[in-house]
Amino acid sequence: MIATSELVDPAVRAFVEALNANDKAALDATMTVTATMSDDGTPRLLGEWLQQEVFDARGRMDVTLQSPDGRDLIADYSNERWGTMTTRWHFEVLDHRISHFDTGQAGQPPYEPGGWLPQP
Repeated sequence: MIATSELVDPAVRAFVEALNANDKAALDATMTVTATMSDDGTPRLLGEWLQQEVFDARGRMDVTLQSPDGRDLIADYSNERWGTMTTRWHFEVLDHRISHFDTGQAGQPPYEPGGWLPQP
């Protein structure tokens, strides 16, 4: 696992810290006012998704891999709704805030969410 303090991108680091603290105000502060998200490539309503998958279900990310720029992550995501699964996260950052993120199940190694991960 990668310590949150070691996440390269400051906006992504703040997002993960706020999500893991289950802190809605802090998480909102990490994103632009017009932020969007998708789950496995399907656009979702950001507020509803965060409420269901993070706040109501006590979501948590344990990052295991990150891209060199820190905007692509592989994480063990767990919540009380789905349990634990290996997930991939891609973040777009605008003016030091998250403007969009995509998440979904990572599948089986080797993970290649952008071609940055080494092959086994």
